[in-house]
Amino acid sequence: MRVLVVEDDRRLAELLTRGLTAEGFAVDVERTGTDGLWRAREHPYDVIVLDIMLPGLNGYRVCQELREAGVWTPILMLTAKDGEFEEAEGLDTGADDYLTKPFSYVVLVARLRALARRSRTAQPVLLRAGDLVLDPVSRQCHRGTTAIDLKAKEFSVLSFLLRHTNEVVTKAEIIEGVWDSAQDPDPNLVEVYISSLRRKIDAPFGRRSITTVRGVGYRLVDR
Repeated sequence: MRVLVVEDDRRLAELLTRGLTAEGFAVDVERTGTDGLWRAREHPYDVIVLDIMLPGLNGYRVCQELREAGVWTPILMLTAKDGEFEEAEGLDTGADDYLTKPFSYVVLVARLRALARRSRTAQPVLLRAGDLVLDPVSRQCHRGTTAIDLKAKEFSVLSFLLRHTNEVVTKAEIIEGVWDSAQDPDPNLVEVYISSLRRKIDAPFGRRSITTVRGVGYRLVDR
């Protein structure tokens, strides 16, 4: 799941990045309203965390301009302003949710997942390929009746592959869909996670669902 955090408080932005990354999110950060507006227009995200008091354009203006431009990515406003009029203004300009500082990190993560879930009404709740099932909500994975324990990044890579079942995806596409833009991981890291997934979801069950397309990338087949 890709998240854009627009927050000018460097310490809070770093804390959010570390925490959300540990939960399996891919996080990009912008520190001004102007830069946040540009990135949200130019790149697809599952959800946006948007501060109100920002340099350049404030959060209300960013939210309003995104909606006027036809960008309907769910927006959660995260701010120190806790008055009812501020909350009403945020929702009226197009925000989907509103959370005040200080906030519960557990609640923040739950709300982000709920917003992303609601924005995917055309997508299945469970991701499937044959008897391999991934639940993005509970973050559980099963092959038939057997539970499979996945680390956060393994889960994200498998989720990306399942959303492109039977399609060939390149390493670059996997990196773009799973890692945030600031990390710029070595493409060989993709091979590491693919190998790890094969050991967990295929080898113990005598399967070969993740295949290598030589010179191109990988394909997860529905079998």
